[in-house]
Amino acid sequence: MSFSSDTKGELARIEPEKKCCMLAEIAGFIRVCGSVKLVGSGKMKLVLATENPAVARHYKKLIKDYFDVDAALEISEGSTLKKGRQYTLTLDDREGQKAEPILRETGILMIREGMNYISDGIYGGLIRTKCCRKAYLRGAFLGAGTMSDPEKSYHIELVCSTEILAGDLRRLINSFVDLNARTVQRKKNYIVYVKEAEQIGDILNIMGAHQKFFDFEEIKMTKEMRNKANRLLNCDNANLDKTMNTAQRHLAAIDKIERLRGLTFLPDKLFDIAVLRKENPEATLQELADLSDPPLKKSGLNNRLRRIEELAEKLEE
Repeated sequence: MSFSSDTKGELARIEPEKKCCMLAEIAGFIRVCGSVKLVGSGKMKLVLATENPAVARHYKKLIKDYFDVDAALEISEGSTLKKGRQYTLTLDDREGQKAEPILRETGILMIREGMNYISDGIYGGLIRTKCCRKAYLRGAFLGAGTMSDPEKSYHIELVCSTEILAGDLRRLINSFVDLNARTVQRKKNYIVYVKEAEQIGDILNIMGAHQKFFDFEEIKMTKEMRNKANRLLNCDNANLDKTMNTAQRHLAAIDKIERLRGLTFLPDKLFDIAVLRKENPEATLQELADLSDPPLKKSGLNNRLRRIEELAEKLEE
């Protein structure tokens, strides 16, 4: 199973203790993945679809606990475009399943000028408290959320059918400290997303996926340590290459002087450094400085080697 599916599995095991949180979570789920149909005689049918069996079982129970209504559950095979099974919860007024009252209480079915209409966005009365905002976000994620495997990348998103709903969900997420969700349009949908690792960890905690939060943090820490080790290795390799290139340049200059004039051509101080470099071709400048007699500072040793190179340049083959 994917990290996203495992996260939903953990969230689907949460049973809200407060009635207000139960309603907020149900409303979040219905808002993002529910569809409403008129079935004649002014009656309505509410259909909730998910590909996750744990999520379907969770909301069947939650709706039963809060509304005392037993939603019908159907299981169907996916189409050629969507592999896997589809789990559908149905609430039909004709079956006495209170579709209309549920839509009203979740702030989805409203009245304006005596006429019913399906609202857009989030009904503010459901998310007045912090605990209810957490529950609503959990419901929305279980209905339309996904997140990438943190081993590969950091990304969490919720797919919304309208720009208004996306804006409301973005503001809901950003009502929590240090969160900064963004929105983008993708074909006909609007996506609310977060890409920063620290914020994704916070969102997992806010929704109540504490085990997946610890798994996420462990993966993130391992990746950071691996990346740090790779950076150090690359730095060490770069330093080694630089040291070898510098040493080869020194040795070439010393070899030229030795062939054309002999090392005794060099002043005593430069002669000693030339011999020291020839005897220690792989040593760094600091190591050569420490080996000098008497020991030199690295800058002093570098100056003498540079003078040797300058003298070598002036000699004609």
